[in-house]
Amino acid sequence: MTARFDAIGLVVSDMAASVAFYRRLGFALPHGAEDQPHTEAALPGGLRLMLDTEETVRSFLPGWRPPTGGGRASLALRCDRPKAVDALYDELTGAGYHGELEPWDAFWGQRYAVVHDPDGNGVDLFAPLAGE
Repeated sequence: MTARFDAIGLVVSDMAASVAFYRRLGFALPHGAEDQPHTEAALPGGLRLMLDTEETVRSFLPGWRPPTGGGRASLALRCDRPKAVDALYDELTGAGYHGELEPWDAFWGQRYAVVHDPDGNGVDLFAPLAGE
């Protein structure tokens, strides 16, 4: 039996807020997703981003509780160029999303920043520094 990586799933506390955030980042979530308990967007390479409400998870795992403390996973989005990292970070923080790490030139050769989605999940924004 062979398993194949197929999807990234996030549990969200407010579907409408999460849909608005991920749409702002370019994820093609379907019309009406804001009002659904589950939604997904196709990603390049055949993967999917799946969003499920806390209530949906509790429907099959009644004792589930949101985790506390710092996150151990994040999504990483590659931008076309270093200046695009700054622009997207400014757009998101200007819209009220939490900026965890302002854009900076990382020692590993990327323009790099981190914002949080509405549930506090890290979303890394990066672009190679070479060729700006």
